[in-house]
Amino acid sequence: MMAAVGPFGRERRVAVAVSGGGDSMALALLLAGWGKPTALIVDHGLRPESGDEAALTAARVADLGIPARVLPLSGLARGPALAERARTARYAALAAACRDSGLADLLLAHHAQDQAETLLLRQGAGSGPAGLAGMASVVHGDAVRLLRPLLTVMPARLRASLRRAGASWVEDPTNTDPATPRARFRAAFARGDAAPVLDLCQAARRHGAARREQEITVADELARQVSFLPGGVAAIAGPAISAAALSAVIWTVSGARHPPGTAPVARLAGRLRPATLHGAVVLPTSGGWLVGREAAAQAGAVPARSGAVWDSRFRLLAAPPQDGTLGPLGDDAARLRRWSGLPAALLRTAPAIRCSCGLFAVPSLAYPDRDACRAVPIAFCPPRPAAPAPFAPG
Repeated sequence: MMAAVGPFGRERRVAVAVSGGGDSMALALLLAGWGKPTALIVDHGLRPESGDEAALTAARVADLGIPARVLPLSGLARGPALAERARTARYAALAAACRDSGLADLLLAHHAQDQAETLLLRQGAGSGPAGLAGMASVVHGDAVRLLRPLLTVMPARLRASLRRAGASWVEDPTNTDPATPRARFRAAFARGDAAPVLDLCQAARRHGAARREQEITVADELARQVSFLPGGVAAIAGPAISAAALSAVIWTVSGARHPPGTAPVARLAGRLRPATLHGAVVLPTSGGWLVGREAAAQAGAVPARSGAVWDSRFRLLAAPPQDGTLGPLGDDAARLRRWSGLPAALLRTAPAIRCSCGLFAVPSLAYPDRDACRAVPIAFCPPRPAAPAPFAPG
């Protein structure tokens, strides 16, 4: 099982997300006796019985010889986009728990039917070839690597393993709620054989292999033509760049959750020109082009605390010596033009630290001096690197 996402040594420490359902309990069962897994159980707190279910799941996992930790969430409330909000909060809690425990790998129990359902949902949404690659078996995150070792395994096999071991699990009522598209697909699959599921998984693997090859090609192009400057600005050497590479640059610079639209990027890449697209601006420079953040799309300033993230792209690694904020340089760019060769529109978007005394530091410009900038280091860490690790087909 782990060979699909490995290699691993027998003493490897990993985390496994366990909801208490059959899929994640089966993954925990398969990991028992392998390496040194730690179970992480998220209690969303959305149902009165969720706390008891989390405690029961922890006890069941402990019976398998796997230590468990329950992660209670607070602040989730029923309302619009609950599933998306719960997923975001869940993964944030899991990632934080992994970092706290020094665990680099988090195993998830998505299986073949989950992959098939994902493909059908994305087909219905009109996804392109990249989206039709489905879920990756390995995803490299900011600090945690997500591993899905069961993407080729049918859920019936997982349940059979649990029954043979005499293990119990909790059924989540939302899994059979006909109001959700996934539940409707799940019910349709349950009435037939495994062939349609496996065919969809095979299609995802084909799209995944093609996506991997394209990402390798784009990474090579980016290495040859693009460099990232301090402050999150990308410099493109030469008059042209492929649409795929330009999309990757704009996605990274904007800090957006999703890539820019295919058609507008293709039109722009065919003839680079000054433009605003997807929260980014494209401007000419000597011998090439610059891609930076659109000032009007930037988030407002946030309190300058250690670990604070501003505009989804910059993380403050240490707090300033006094209370302050992390935000855009803005109008102060006018008096700092001599500190940078960037166009004014891009200089305004540089990350800056302000305190009660005024502008304290602009690390990307080394302003006012190296000592001040070393005191408040800022890391450019967008949600999606321009050239991430190539897609790992399920």
